[in-house]
Amino acid sequence: MLFLSLATRNLFFTGKGGVGKTTISCAAAIHFADRGEKVLLVCTDPASNLDDVLETQVSSVPAPVPGVENLQALNIDPEEAARQYREKVIGPYRGVLPESALTSMEEQLSGACTTEIAAFDEFARLLGSKDVSGQFDRIVFDTAPTGHTLRLLQLPSAWDGFIENNTSGTSCLGPLSGLDAQHQVYKNAIHFLQDGETSTLVLVCRPDEASLSEAARTSAELAELGINNQQIAINGIFYAEPGDDSTARSLSAQHKNALAACPDALRKLPRSELPLLSFAPLGIDKLRQVFADTPAPVTSTPGPANPIALPPDFIELCKNIAAG
Repeated sequence: MLFLSLATRNLFFTGKGGVGKTTISCAAAIHFADRGEKVLLVCTDPASNLDDVLETQVSSVPAPVPGVENLQALNIDPEEAARQYREKVIGPYRGVLPESALTSMEEQLSGACTTEIAAFDEFARLLGSKDVSGQFDRIVFDTAPTGHTLRLLQLPSAWDGFIENNTSGTSCLGPLSGLDAQHQVYKNAIHFLQDGETSTLVLVCRPDEASLSEAARTSAELAELGINNQQIAINGIFYAEPGDDSTARSLSAQHKNALAACPDALRKLPRSELPLLSFAPLGIDKLRQVFADTPAPVTSTPGPANPIALPPDFIELCKNIAAG
């Protein structure tokens, strides 16, 4: 897998929901940890299933993953991040401003916008934290679905105009008077992502036209943000075997045709192809098999060469039952 052999210190997996980001990011984190690297796995997906995939509870604080030496994981809970973010913004004003002003600030900080800002705040803190950089050799991010991630990444570029046009004094970002410091932190996070020496963003998709087109659009939008250090991982490719039935051959042909028609924007990217697995990649042992050198391909079970003939009395019985 190129995203393993060409991996930078920070590895981000993104893509539309359901394409296998969490499975691949978990398997990658385990792969690096098994090589002796100290790895942090971070999930920023509001609809995370990290607990299910790792088969262990992951909290908002980095903690060791049972069964994998050198691997720690944390799950950024957007709602909890928003609560902490609100308190960080409002806390210094308690006992200073009247209750009505505090209530107004809480209302400003109660929307979905704040939840996204709070998640990005945690994201930026991790990227810029010297404590984190000192503890881990590699950080693997299981990011939110594409649209959510892009909205987060676009925040700093839209910030200046927002501040210029806002006259209320407060926003879902917090009191405007304190935004300059946060603005710089978030800009630094974007610069971090743009640095191809330290960060790689892997677009995960399925081998079908719609998913590949979505990945191509995402690639273009990321490029507009100056994030060109991209790779693509096409997950779940079905390879038919000799003797497979017509359904298997048809599915294999569909995947082959989709890959042949891959959008030009994706052809220039380093590309990894992952086969459709014959097992559910849940739990550490199964995740270790995801990148096996020769994973067992999924094939259909062919029917018998000579169909079994049913006895006449059985056929007659079926007719009688059907006739009531």
